[in-house]
Amino acid sequence: MKYALVGCGRIATNHMKAAINNNLEIAAVCDVLPEKMEELLAKHELQNDDTIKRYEDYKVMIEEVKPELVSISTESGIHAEIALYCIEKGVNLIIEKPMAMSIEDADKIIKLSEEKGVKVSACHQNRFNLAIQQLRKAVESGRFGKLSHGSIHVRWNRNQGYYDQASWRGTWAQDGGALMNQCIHGIDLLRWMMGDEIEEIYGATRQQFHDYLEAEDVGMAVVKFKNGAIGTIEGTTNVYPKNLEETLYIFGENGTVKIGGTSTNNIDVWDFADETEEDNQNKGLKEETSNVYGNGHTSLFADVIDAIETDRAPYVDAVAGRNALEVILSIYKSQKTGQAVKLPLTDFAATDMKGEF
Repeated sequence: MKYALVGCGRIATNHMKAAINNNLEIAAVCDVLPEKMEELLAKHELQNDDTIKRYEDYKVMIEEVKPELVSISTESGIHAEIALYCIEKGVNLIIEKPMAMSIEDADKIIKLSEEKGVKVSACHQNRFNLAIQQLRKAVESGRFGKLSHGSIHVRWNRNQGYYDQASWRGTWAQDGGALMNQCIHGIDLLRWMMGDEIEEIYGATRQQFHDYLEAEDVGMAVVKFKNGAIGTIEGTTNVYPKNLEETLYIFGENGTVKIGGTSTNNIDVWDFADETEEDNQNKGLKEETSNVYGNGHTSLFADVIDAIETDRAPYVDAVAGRNALEVILSIYKSQKTGQAVKLPLTDFAATDMKGEF
């Protein structure tokens, strides 16, 4: 399958590795900065591969290369623009999170992909973590009984050195803050595990230590799910001196699970009333990861390739991407208005937060 990558920055190496692991035909890379393309290819020992074309304009690349699958890993603010162009041309997509920066754009991506029969996957790769897959199995088989509550804590550190890597970081137009960039994976998992359907969200955000940014460095929220369960969200890049944890808790009448590690990759607590043989293996499960992005990109790519070949929806589809985005934009809107926000959210963008801090 012919594959191309748009955007060769920090996360692109995970996309390239996943493409190589899945034996995709890497036809082209694209970035407005040629040196970024060369750095990425060199990292994967592909710098001398003449079959890989280099482009500074993604539109020219799509026209000339005609890839079957493209992944988008540019700055967040142009994800939707590139995605809509690719979908219009019939190209299947993996879009790095967040899928878009406004609900309007996310809805456009979903609608157009359905019209064009194109597969779109939001890159929420942590759904493929071994610990998360075991938790999902327990949720789907009803082992928790009635859900009581759940929470996600993303307690990370991002210093000025991180933000200085790229001028778009921490801006409302191109990135958003800690919730949108760092915490979206955990927020996706919480919503997915708690039944997906949300009644309302009340949130508060602050900019405590990163006054050189436009956006928040800490956000908290209470989520009321339609099934009666409550969720809480805590996301921050203010933890001294380095990343502490990304931890997901799910509490039900017949079960308690805590998934920990730096990227929800370890099972710390696994207790169920109807204990099985498999439960003993799950207790203490640890998945080694080389960085906070985990190992899920390769599995996500494999799933999308199979979805294209067998004409089914990807495991993590565009609706999943919209759902995670909707939670964050609802928290932003709640901060802006001081009110709880009823879902579904129909019209809000990260840029509506300009001047908030």
